[in-house]
Amino acid sequence: MPKVLISDKMDPKAAQIFRERGVEVDEITGKTPDELMAMIGAYDGLAIRSSTKVTKEILEHATNLKVVGRAGIGVDNVDIPAASARGVVVMNTPFGNSITTAEHAIALMFALARQLPEADASTQAGKWEKNRFMGVELTAKTLGLIGAGNIGSIVADRARGLKMKVIAFDPFLTPERAIEIGVEKVDLDQLLARADFITLHTPLTDQTRNILSAENLAKTKKGVRIINCARGGLIDEAALKAGLDSGHIAGAALDVFVEEPAKASPLFGTPGFVSTPHLGASTTEAQVNVAIQVAEQMADFLVAGGVTNALNMPSLSAEEAPKLKPYMALAEKLGDLVGQLATGAIGRVSIHTEGAAAELNPKPITSAALAGFLRNQTATVNMVNAPLLARDRGIEVREVRTEREGDYHTLLRVSVRTADGERSVAGTLVGAASPRLVELFGIKVEADLTGPMLYVVNEDAPGFIGRLGTLLGEAGVNIGTFHLGRRQAGGEAVLLLSVDEPVTAELLARVKALPGVRTAMGLRF
Repeated sequence: MPKVLISDKMDPKAAQIFRERGVEVDEITGKTPDELMAMIGAYDGLAIRSSTKVTKEILEHATNLKVVGRAGIGVDNVDIPAASARGVVVMNTPFGNSITTAEHAIALMFALARQLPEADASTQAGKWEKNRFMGVELTAKTLGLIGAGNIGSIVADRARGLKMKVIAFDPFLTPERAIEIGVEKVDLDQLLARADFITLHTPLTDQTRNILSAENLAKTKKGVRIINCARGGLIDEAALKAGLDSGHIAGAALDVFVEEPAKASPLFGTPGFVSTPHLGASTTEAQVNVAIQVAEQMADFLVAGGVTNALNMPSLSAEEAPKLKPYMALAEKLGDLVGQLATGAIGRVSIHTEGAAAELNPKPITSAALAGFLRNQTATVNMVNAPLLARDRGIEVREVRTEREGDYHTLLRVSVRTADGERSVAGTLVGAASPRLVELFGIKVEADLTGPMLYVVNEDAPGFIGRLGTLLGEAGVNIGTFHLGRRQAGGEAVLLLSVDEPVTAELLARVKALPGVRTAMGLRF
C-alpha cells in the first residue's frame, strides 16, 4: 500500500481522500528539515503547502519518494530540478485559489481607497478622527492590471462590476481576449501614466522582476495606489517606500514580500501602507479546494499511474511514454526558444509535425510545445494545463501534420504569429533521442539547446566573429559550443553560443555595442 506524509497543516478532507483511495497517510506537521530528512525515506508521497521546503538535501534522503504534491499554486519551496533528477513528480493545484486571491486584491483596493486599517486603529484608540480619513471612490477610477491571466481576468470582472475602467498590460493578451474580458489592452508606459490603481497578477520571472522599478514608479500618476497579491520581487520595495514618503504614491498594499516571513520590512509603519501576511489563498473554501485536489491527484498517481498538473512530466499512458518522450522534449525546447525570442502579443501558435513525428499522437507534443512557450510567462504552466492557459489567453493553437519526409526523417516546427509576422523554429532528433535545432526564423542553423546561451543577430561581415570572441574572452566568458547560420553572404547572420555561465545584462550591453549587431539576447534551457 502506498504511503503519504502530509507535512503541513491541511484540511482533514485530504487525509480522508487518501484513505478512501487505499493510500496510507500520516499527518505530521511542524518538523525541522533534519527531522523531515530522517523520516522521509519511508514515504512514497509528500503532500505540502508553503511551510515545508523540499530541498535537494531532503530529496536525497527520500529514497522511496515518487511524488510531491503542493496544495496551492506556487512551488518556490520545491527544488524541481533536483526532484526531476531523482525521478520525483512534482504536482500543484494551479486553479484552486484563483477566486480567493482575486478577492483579496479587491479587498486591499477597498482598504487603500478608504484608509480602513488606519481608520480602524484610530477609532479603537478612542480618537474619532472623522475628518482625517478622506477616502476616494472606486467608481469611474482606472484600474491597471499588470498581468491578465486567470487571476487578473477575475479581478477585471469584479472591478468592472464596481464601475471601474480597466486597462491591462500583458504581452500575451490578444486583442480578442481583451475584448472578451472587458479590458483595454495598453503598453506598460500607458498603464503607468493612466492608472489610478495598479494591481499585479504576474509570476516572478526574469522579465517581471522589479517590473515596478524606481524608474517605472516615477512614471505613475501622482496619487496612484498599488496592490500586489502575486509575488514578492515584482516591486522595488525601497522605491515604493520612497514614493510613499514623498507623497507621489498615495497608498500601497502588499500581501507578498521579497523576503518572507516579512518581520522587519522598511515599509512597516509608512503612512499609506497596508500589509497582510501572504493571505491571498487563505479562505476556508480555497483551503478545502486545494487540499481535495492535491489528494485526488496524488492518489491517482500512486494507485493508478494517472498524472495531472505535473510540473515536470506530461500526462502519458505507460504505452505511449517511451516513444513520445523524445519528441516532447524537442517540442518543449523549441517552444521555450520561440517564447524567449518572440515579442509582442501572440495570436496563434502552430505545431507542425513532419515525417516520423507525424505518425505519433500530436496532443502530448502540442502540450509540450505550449508548456515550453508559456513557461516564459507563468511559472505554474505544465504539459497538462498549457492548452487551457493558452485558451484562456486567447491564443489560437494549430496542429499541422505532414506524413511525407522532407530534408529530415523527422521534423518538428513551432511557429507563432505576432504583430511583426510569423516567427518559426524547427528541430529534429539525432540518434532518435537528442534534440537538435535546425532552423531559426528561416535561417538554417545546427545547434544543441542546452544550458545558458548567447543569441546574436548581426550583419554578415568579415571580422565580426573575431571581435565577439575577443570581447567574450576579455569578459572571462568561456564558450562551450559555437553555431552559425546566415540567409546569404553579406546578409543577416545568426550566432548561437553556449556559455558556462548565465549571460549578464552588462555582457549583453557590451555585445550590443559591437558594430553590426542588430539583436543580442541571453537564453537559458
